[in-house]
Amino acid sequence: MRLDAVELSVVRLPLVRAFETSFGAIAAREFVLVRADGGGLSGWGECVADVDPFYSPETTITAWHILARYLVPAVLGVALDGPRAVPARWRAVRGHRMAKAALEMAIWDLAARLDGRPLCERLGGAPRPVPAGVSIGIQPSIEALVARVEAELADGYRRIKIKIKPGWDRQPAAALRERFGGVALMVDANAAYDEADAPALEALDDLDLTMIEQPLDYDDLVRHARLQARLRTAICLDESIAGPRAARDALDIGACRVINVKPGRMGGHGPSIDVHDLARARGIPLWHGGMLESGIGRAHNLHLSTLPGFVLPGDVAASRRYFAPDLIDYAIDVAADGSVPVPPGPGIGVDPNPDRLRAATLRHERFTA
Repeated sequence: MRLDAVELSVVRLPLVRAFETSFGAIAAREFVLVRADGGGLSGWGECVADVDPFYSPETTITAWHILARYLVPAVLGVALDGPRAVPARWRAVRGHRMAKAALEMAIWDLAARLDGRPLCERLGGAPRPVPAGVSIGIQPSIEALVARVEAELADGYRRIKIKIKPGWDRQPAAALRERFGGVALMVDANAAYDEADAPALEALDDLDLTMIEQPLDYDDLVRHARLQARLRTAICLDESIAGPRAARDALDIGACRVINVKPGRMGGHGPSIDVHDLARARGIPLWHGGMLESGIGRAHNLHLSTLPGFVLPGDVAASRRYFAPDLIDYAIDVAADGSVPVPPGPGIGVDPNPDRLRAATLRHERFTA
């Protein structure tokens, strides 16, 4: 395959409601959207980097620079032996996995469209509904949290994840366990704790949580291993799993018992498949996380989630929870049985609405071979 052109757009979409984590609250999502053209078709990818370097060192500004200056020129107008061969073209560029993922995933989408088949089949999965969980940000009160969870369960979600931070951990989780009984419940700290906070995390052990996600620093596998040895509850690593090597190291030292896969953070679908295969061989359950993606990124996530190792409900909630309207016309929504169908058609099965994309675009540039 050959890329004839690549377009980059910085897009800003307001959120339906502010989303708060231990990093703070945001009211809008601003991201780089990538379009890869070749063979008369287009593939789409979405960069998950945010405007601020809080979740990751990467930002929309750094992603744009790396894409425009290094990644796009490395693949534009050259013969590519499929999406798996793409990372070799920019091996000299260290890090910047989110920027790499946006272009790599657009190329996967394009390749699947050129083949005339859904992306999930090229990734090694098959079209099937994906069990859906939902992520709920830090709420202003326990009462508000309970009301939000009640509404989400009524919509059919199979698993509830709540964000926690020091001072907002056991009390909200215990309130949900008391109110909703045996619902699948997990908490996500986004690296808000340190090793001295272990007693606060141990206090969650009696709540029968599915997992505690990323309690400690994003680059600290050793302390996660020590903490996991103290906890009955499984630790799930997110930010710490930068790719296949980090996943292997984490499992080798017992730093986690669950892995959250996010292709937009790991460098794309290729590294994510490698992590999937490693975890499946080790008997480690996987689930697919989300990063407040628009329908483009959400569709990519759905396709990857069809791989057999994704045995836990993922953060593939309905687009309308976050954006109204979304960039796409197709409604990614949760069904009555708590699953989300994969969009039909070749590639990811969706495209941005041109008028909506134009209205949301803050910056745009087209690169040609």
